[in-house]
Amino acid sequence: MADHKWTGCVKSLKGVILDMCGVLYDSGEGGGVPISGSIEAVKRLKESDLQLRFCTNETQATREKFVAKLQRMGFELSVSEVFSPAPAAVSILKQRGLRPHLLVHDDVVSEFDSVDKTSPNCVVIGDAADKFSYKNLNDAFQVLIGLEKPVLFSLGRGRYYKETDGLKLDVGVYMKALEYASDVEAEVVGKPSAMFFQSVLDDMGIQPHEALMIGDDLVNDVGGAQQCGMKGLQVRTGKYR
Repeated sequence: MADHKWTGCVKSLKGVILDMCGVLYDSGEGGGVPISGSIEAVKRLKESDLQLRFCTNETQATREKFVAKLQRMGFELSVSEVFSPAPAAVSILKQRGLRPHLLVHDDVVSEFDSVDKTSPNCVVIGDAADKFSYKNLNDAFQVLIGLEKPVLFSLGRGRYYKETDGLKLDVGVYMKALEYASDVEAEVVGKPSAMFFQSVLDDMGIQPHEALMIGDDLVNDVGGAQQCGMKGLQVRTGKYR
């Protein structure tokens, strides 16, 4: 984009949405490490006239634990500023009267405590990490294949993400396996879902063209935002190659 066009875009902005893993920090041993300059960048945005929100597909911890980790790194943020897939999924499950079979990380199971999980009539899959065993995937498959109208929710659809020791497979890989085996298309909760992005815009009270999404994922961050009418900017950190 030409410099004069970019300047014009910036002048119309009222809000900025930041991806977190790969933009603010790299996850890994000990919780991860901040990316150089990211703490200062968040501070400058907080001091500006722009509204700031954080949008993540993180599903290995509750928002409270996730935010506490970033605060320990030195970031200024609160739980109310962070949007993640699990709370959004819980809201959908309650609205539709669905009872999930969970294939998620142990540290995020508590997010679903308020939802009835007896006699599951759907499956929710998140970044379960080491819980992605054959048995656990097969258990989820058996729930789906046993339903007359199988329903599969995926907390994101990323292919991979970056930790301090390299790239790691993300939830989208396992989501595709269940889609293929069960002949069902997953409903994605989280980026790049238009509904997910809209919930962030609604919270800021601004229109899509007034917002900029900054992420390291060209498809789920930048592309997802642009599909919703927002501006998108890809950083050269995290999974960027």
